[in-house]
Amino acid sequence: MTKRIHIDGRDIGEGCMPYIIAEMSANHNGDLNAALRIIEEAKRAGADAIKIQTYRPDTITLKSDLPDFQITDGLWAGRTLYDLYEWAHTPWDWHKPLFEHARKHEITIFSSPFDNTAVDLLEDLNAPAYKIASFEAVDLPLIKYVASTGKPMIISTGMADAEEIQEAIDAAREGGCKELAILHCVSGYPAPAADYNLRTIPDMMQRFGLVTGLSDHTLDNTTAIASVVLGASIIEKHFTLDRNGGGPDDSFSLEPAELAALCRDSKTVWAALGTVNYGRKSSEQGNVKFRRSLYFVKALKAGDHITADSIRSVRPGFGIAPKYMHELIGKKLNCDIAYGMPVFQEALKDE
Repeated sequence: MTKRIHIDGRDIGEGCMPYIIAEMSANHNGDLNAALRIIEEAKRAGADAIKIQTYRPDTITLKSDLPDFQITDGLWAGRTLYDLYEWAHTPWDWHKPLFEHARKHEITIFSSPFDNTAVDLLEDLNAPAYKIASFEAVDLPLIKYVASTGKPMIISTGMADAEEIQEAIDAAREGGCKELAILHCVSGYPAPAADYNLRTIPDMMQRFGLVTGLSDHTLDNTTAIASVVLGASIIEKHFTLDRNGGGPDDSFSLEPAELAALCRDSKTVWAALGTVNYGRKSSEQGNVKFRRSLYFVKALKAGDHITADSIRSVRPGFGIAPKYMHELIGKKLNCDIAYGMPVFQEALKDE
């Protein structure tokens, strides 16, 4: 089983804090300055990476009004695919300033390429990793071409069944990918939490033996945070400056305060998982004295015998443990005892 991958100097996988990817997608809404601000806000929120998408409408679909290319329902109903991608794409001449801005602000940046020319552009920019979008998980030639770069790759698995996921993994391996991760995903925009079936994550980890994470399209952070408990090492969420911005993906994206909460809370959950540990924890040390123990509730003289009504299990914990109570009944004392003294071994006469 692959325990870890490495992106831009960061270890991702078993034993590592969740890797948080802020997906810009189309949330720049055609404004380069907005795209630059999204990078800055992702860094400020604590995300590990910002991800963009690299395509032009002509590299992802055909300019056609035929029924096959019409969107008839959902967020983008009434548009053709070409119109949607013309609206949503990140211009290629933005890529260099976006990469430079991200590096200036010390946040990792990479992209989802949608054809070979996009990969070539990203290679010229020295992208440290690649993401395969769910809709492209069945494009095995594209996966192989991305894999040929030798860079780490993350594949989203929305809509893919187990056989298709395995085919995508095999294509990545055949293409030369050595560091591969997969993301459980539901390709609904937005997707209801009930569709996520998060118990799939540990099954994917066991079945495919890869670093596994979650691409989350729900409207809040609950599903993403819960995935950490089940072993998700990567969390990807769409990110925007303003959910009411009117762009293609704004309505199901996190705003800055929500991304900051995701970064904080997912790491808190990961830390809370820890390891199997039945020992006393550091925060408990000072409270041990308040556990129950045995105390004398009568004044007794040296030579007296301890009776059932002369000792009790009470707080605090400076006396002998309560589990020894029945063994102490009938024991003779070798010193005087005052009310409220803890039961201690030295007070008992050796017999």
